[in-house]
Amino acid sequence: MEKEIQRYRMICTLTFGDIYGQIIVWLMVIFITLATTLALWSSTRQIYALATVGIVLVLSLPFLLFAFVTTLLNHIEFAPIEEATTRTSSTPRNASPSQKAAEAAS
Repeated sequence: MEKEIQRYRMICTLTFGDIYGQIIVWLMVIFITLATTLALWSSTRQIYALATVGIVLVLSLPFLLFAFVTTLLNHIEFAPIEEATTRTSSTPRNASPSQKAAEAAS
């Protein structure tokens, strides 16, 4: 009656190309904000320039973090491990520590 617990392997397929566009857009937002700040910077409007930078950063960071996290979560897969796979992929007992570290990293 007891069910056997199935093991899963977590695979992350995220690459830099997946978030490259998000980084470019956010950098454009930052540079436009800095250009606006320089345009507003004068002896009478310094507070407006600083407020502009603050507002843009405070409003854009949550959207940036949301985009990164959802992109990361969309690239995480859980694949069931078969019994034959776990036996053949296990590290031999006489393997050196560097071989074990290399296998753990891959």
